[in-house]
Amino acid sequence: MPEPRPPTLDTGQGAAPPPASAPPVTLEPRSFVVGEGALAQAAAIRPFQINVPEAVLEDLRRRIAATRWPDRELVPDQSQGVQLGFMRKLADYWEREYDWRRCEAQLNALPNFLTEIDGLDIHFIHVRSKHADALPMIVTHGWPGSIVEQRKIIGPLTDPTAHGGSAADAFHLVIPSLPGFGWSGKPTELGWGPPRIAQAWMELMRRLGYTRYVAQGGDWGALITELLGKAAPPELLAIHTNMPSAVPAEIFQALPRRTPPAGLSADELWAFKRLDVFFGDGLAYAQEMGKRPQTLYGIEDSPIGLAAWFCDHDLKSYELKARVFDGVAEGLSRDDILDNITLAWVTGTGISSARLYWENKLAFFAPLDVGIPVAISAFPDELYQVPRSWAERAYPQLMHYNRMPKGGHFAAWEQPELLTGELRESFRSLRS
Repeated sequence: MPEPRPPTLDTGQGAAPPPASAPPVTLEPRSFVVGEGALAQAAAIRPFQINVPEAVLEDLRRRIAATRWPDRELVPDQSQGVQLGFMRKLADYWEREYDWRRCEAQLNALPNFLTEIDGLDIHFIHVRSKHADALPMIVTHGWPGSIVEQRKIIGPLTDPTAHGGSAADAFHLVIPSLPGFGWSGKPTELGWGPPRIAQAWMELMRRLGYTRYVAQGGDWGALITELLGKAAPPELLAIHTNMPSAVPAEIFQALPRRTPPAGLSADELWAFKRLDVFFGDGLAYAQEMGKRPQTLYGIEDSPIGLAAWFCDHDLKSYELKARVFDGVAEGLSRDDILDNITLAWVTGTGISSARLYWENKLAFFAPLDVGIPVAISAFPDELYQVPRSWAERAYPQLMHYNRMPKGGHFAAWEQPELLTGELRESFRSLRS
């Protein structure tokens, strides 16, 4: 039997097992000033509208129709990868029925902007609540994701009185596209890893004039949000994450042996087993993007190649998407899934977004010593459902913890009502 692979998400060059504790993270001061004073900074924010040329959509449909399909997998399950039957159903709907213009109109109905930060255009949605005392919040998506992940939570968070809440629950929302994703610029130099993105987010919120705000994220957005919390700019009051960096050192040390330490509680043992599955069998996509992202020419040239790559995330997310195309709606629709994939296709960001894995030098899940208040929503089908005991060790100012009844890795996308309720509850004590 081969030795178990070391659990690692250190996806920079020269992978190594995760450290027993988080490495020091320094957000070096950078000069972001575009001009003199607030007026110059405000002028640097430009309105933006999405308008994908029809020729791009015609070419997309042509490429789907011309797909050269592989043979069917040789096993009855997904253990060899994304299954042919699922991809055939996705392709048929994408080519014949899917309407990108619907998604484009929905996004254009929101206030979209571009602003240059550190030499790179950053695209973001900025929706201000009609309630003057709303709490500003920056929300960050992950991979394989985009701003469409957060589309369902915008209305309930910015206009709570129309969605079962009170005016006291209102948020102003800032939802940026990560560098290399969507309509943000594609980095043309090295260095756009999570710490630099967190620094850019701090500048973005200052440029928008927010002197107090909170932050939320999942997947890459969780890591970037925790880096914001570690840097603790004076404007940042607290953070919320649905994928916390809270795995203890002794768990990391046990994972290569695939044997849990003695004395774990039931919740801790369940979390260990989920991490064991992920690190042992679910890392192929991250390892490829972390080591050789430029090799993925197929996801830039073939829409079916891109779709299969995006769908082969963690097992629970893949199973959810497969059920959707079998007619079982569980939080996502066929349009939800294809809106996200099509956005990446029309922006040509398959490889530019993959490079974020290559740029990252931090281990996922290792505590980052966040000293400001932290709120956690632990969804059962996340890569691991963090136990309260681990959360309390990782976050000295844990202000909210809740184990959710359902939902997985893409919480805002899959379970917007549950996440909305969690965000209202998590930050209620910070309002004045």
